[in-house]
Amino acid sequence: MENRFRVGIVGLSAERGWATTAHIPALRGLPDVFELAGVANTSLASARAAAAAFDIPRAFENVAELVASPDIDVVVVTVKVPYHKEVVAAALKSGKTVYCEWPLGNGLAEATELARLANETKALAVIGTQAIASPEVEFIRKLVAEGYVGDVLSSTYIGAGVSWGEHISRGDAYAMDSRNGATLLSVIGGHAIAAAQSVLGPIREIDAILSRRRQTVSIVETGESLPMKTPDHVMINAVLQSGAPLSLQLRGGLPRGTRLLWEINGTEGDLRITAAVEQAPVVNISPLRVEAGRRGEDGYIELEIPQTYYFGLEDAIAARNVAGIYRLMADDLRLGTHTAPSFNDALVLHKVLAAIEESDQTGRRVRVD
Repeated sequence: MENRFRVGIVGLSAERGWATTAHIPALRGLPDVFELAGVANTSLASARAAAAAFDIPRAFENVAELVASPDIDVVVVTVKVPYHKEVVAAALKSGKTVYCEWPLGNGLAEATELARLANETKALAVIGTQAIASPEVEFIRKLVAEGYVGDVLSSTYIGAGVSWGEHISRGDAYAMDSRNGATLLSVIGGHAIAAAQSVLGPIREIDAILSRRRQTVSIVETGESLPMKTPDHVMINAVLQSGAPLSLQLRGGLPRGTRLLWEINGTEGDLRITAAVEQAPVVNISPLRVEAGRRGEDGYIELEIPQTYYFGLEDAIAARNVAGIYRLMADDLRLGTHTAPSFNDALVLHKVLAAIEESDQTGRRVRVD
C-alpha cells in the first residue's frame, strides 16, 4: 500500500454538522488514500471530544498548531464561511494541501485573495463544489458532450433552498444574515451554477433579481424568532457562452411543489433531472433521477446510470459526492494531475455570483468577468 495522506480537519463537531455527516464517512470510504490524523476546533475541549467520537489520534490546541504540524499533510476546512479566509490562509502559508468547503470566501474579495495565495504557494487547493463529482451530473455531462440532445437550445433550473424557509435549525441561524457569506445564492445557488456550468459551459452574462419575502424565521429547537437579513428568493436569466439561455430560480425552504427540476432542451432531445431524495432536493447532495425524451418520441423514459459512474457510498447521501471530490483530489496528489475543482475554479464561480448581485443592485444585465 502506498503511503496515505494524513488529514487534519478544522471544524469537526462530535455530534452534528457537515464534517460529521459528509467528510468523516467520505474519508473513511477511501482508507487506502487518506488517514484521519488530527482535529482542531475553537477550543481544545471541543477538539478532544471530536477526536474521541471519531477515533482520531490527535486533538490540536488550535488551528495554528494543526497547520504547523509535520504529521498533517492535508487540511480540511469545514468551519463557517466567515472563518474560511483565516484558516485557509494559515494552511496555505504552512505548505499544506487544502480542501475548503464552498463558498471559498465571504465574497469575491476574499476568494480572490485565497486563489492568489494558492497560486503563489503552488499548493494543491481544492474547493468543495461536490455537485460536479455527482455520478449523475458526470453522466449528464457526457450525454450532452456526446450530442445526445443535439445542440442545446435552452436550460431551466428550479431549486429549493432547504434553509432560508419558515423554520431553520439553530446551526443555520448565521446564514440568515448576508454579511456572513452563507446565503441562498452563494450556497444553494453556487452549487447549482457549478453543476450547470460543468454540463453546459460558462455563463457569459446575467440579469438577476434577489428578493427577501420573509421578514422573520423561526428556530426549530427554541421557537425563537429571528430577522431574515438575506434574500430568500433568487431569479436569474443568463446567457451561456454558447448563446443558449439559462433560467434559474431558487426558493427558500422546502416548497410543497417542485423542489428540484433541471431541464436541458436540445435540437435532438431533452433531459429532465429531478431529486431522488425529496428531503435533500439539492444537486450537490441528492442522488438524481435522469429522464430523457428524443425527437419524434412522446414523453420521457428514465435512463439507467451505468455502474461505472458510482464508487461506493451510494447509501451515504451526504457523503457520496464529497467522496467523489476526495477521489479526484487523491489522483491529483498521487499523479500530479489537476482534476479536482481548484481555488481558481472557485474564483470563477465567485465572479458569477458577484455579477448576479451587481445585476440585482443596478437593475442591469451584467457581463461575467
